[in-house]
Amino acid sequence: MTEAPDMSPRSELFRSSIAAFIEARRDAKLKGKEDGAETSQKYEYTTWLADAARRVPQIQAVTHVLKATHPDARGTSLHVPPESLPQHTEVGTHTLGATFDDDIVGNAAALDVFKFLKIEVEGHRLLDWMQQGDADLSLALNADQETAQAWIGAFCGLVRSSPQTSSHEMAKQIYWLVGTNPADNAQYHLLQPLFSSSLAHAVHNEISEARFGEANTQARQAFRAKQAHPAGYRNYSGLAVRKLGGTKPQNISQLNSERGGANYLLASLPPPWRTDDRIKILNTNSAIERFGHTPAAKALVKRLAEFLLENPPATEPTRKTRERMEQALAEEFAAFGAQISAQMPAGWTQDPACTLHESEKLWLDGGRTELPPREGHEQEDTAFNAAYTWGDWPDDVAGRFANWVNERLRAAGLTAVGDVEARHWARQAIIDTAWPIPQQRRAGGAA
Repeated sequence: MTEAPDMSPRSELFRSSIAAFIEARRDAKLKGKEDGAETSQKYEYTTWLADAARRVPQIQAVTHVLKATHPDARGTSLHVPPESLPQHTEVGTHTLGATFDDDIVGNAAALDVFKFLKIEVEGHRLLDWMQQGDADLSLALNADQETAQAWIGAFCGLVRSSPQTSSHEMAKQIYWLVGTNPADNAQYHLLQPLFSSSLAHAVHNEISEARFGEANTQARQAFRAKQAHPAGYRNYSGLAVRKLGGTKPQNISQLNSERGGANYLLASLPPPWRTDDRIKILNTNSAIERFGHTPAAKALVKRLAEFLLENPPATEPTRKTRERMEQALAEEFAAFGAQISAQMPAGWTQDPACTLHESEKLWLDGGRTELPPREGHEQEDTAFNAAYTWGDWPDDVAGRFANWVNERLRAAGLTAVGDVEARHWARQAIIDTAWPIPQQRRAGGAA
């Protein structure tokens, strides 16, 4: 191979990197062959580059692959840089930013052209340098600059837009209503979701590093051995794998071939119930005080107190804003009671560790009334059932809730709260009861 004259050291670096790639491919082809003169000739520097430039139209750089939907789909794949997409808050291709992997579709026999363009020199691919019009690379390709520029133009054509996009009967398609009349066919757009191979590849690399990477493996082993480790470890449970392309993943795309056809699917399941997430209600004297320690209750009371401390004017917007805050607090209180009733078995208030006020026991353990009286506790259980049926306990729970709200507002700096405010808070309380007790639904009432 004769080097081009007057090349700079940087041009020589480009040329040596390219030559090493071509020679490696030639050696792989010649392996095991006794007479390889004809093959060797095809892998001469300028001969191979000219042939590679000619074969570029057989492949295309894309980010979204049509054949991932169905291998027999014959339509248009797209190259859409992530930074050009709408920047939604949800995770999507746009989150990749400027750092993403191009995928390649087309004739699998021409994929060596893409591998050539992926050669990195000074931290960037040859394709990147070509797109920037790098003069040193141009000189390294061919001393005849007209020829070199023609090759660069051909190679840059790897990233191109199809003049006319098309779908296919094998492609996934969705009718999307864009108007207001679902009975009018003209008010639908036909959408074709495309598989984002660039995003799938980023997810695959992230999960593979977590599953098989050395650093994460060491951290995981330290955790299992209960040993100290300077870093935590990542784990993706409930993974599924979708195989694309069968025994020929390269027929889908280049990146799919690199993944061996494997595409990870994250688990989409409801979260399991965890005992640690349950509200601790035994060995406490007040369920309402325990409610006050929940993050939601703290945040709602804080917002209400801050709003009232501003001494807003007595206007309709002020009233509506205050009512929304009060109702949100009341609804959270009702949800708190419902959660305890759901997580605890009927009769749990019979446990000696339950030290709640009687009205709170009646509120949170209505199922106890359906149990037969315990031997030796007949009088106690009969009295509990009678008190439940009498039905004045919801008012007592509402009053206790009102006193709690007043105490929290005073602690926040609102000193002018008393009986009038307490009656108002009591009317906001939502205490769910079962028939025949009249349901106490006070939310939304104004003072």
